Amino acid sequence: MTPRKRTPEPYLWLLFSGGGVVAALVLPVLVLLFGVLMPLGVVDWPAAAHLRALVDHVLVRVALAAVVVLCLFHAAHRLRFTSEELLGLGRFDRLIAVVCYGGALAGGIVAVRMMTYMS
Repeated sequence: MTPRKRTPEPYLWLLFSGGGVVAALVLPVLVLLFGVLMPLGVVDWPAAAHLRALVDHVLVRVALAAVVVLCLFHAAHRLRFTSEELLGLGRFDRLIAVVCYGGALAGGIVAVRMMTYMS
């Protein structure tokens, strides 16, 4: 019996689905608050000191980092399979995967680094 070759594909699908859930539940609320209600004056803008106090908490930073990283991996997965299937670039699967997931990983690292410099 030959051993099965392990692939990272299940983990990438896990990141894709997690990012989809986060994008569906968290991003619409953030866009509604910061993109519509606050600019229209329906909801008052929070004071800078209040936002700073909120973002200074470790759990808030972890949650924000998770939102950013999961959304980036969700987008990377969509870009990968859209370019392979819709554009017919399946023969470049490995290159497209490296570029998409590498970009998501780099974006996640930048986001986490920016959050560590905020303190």
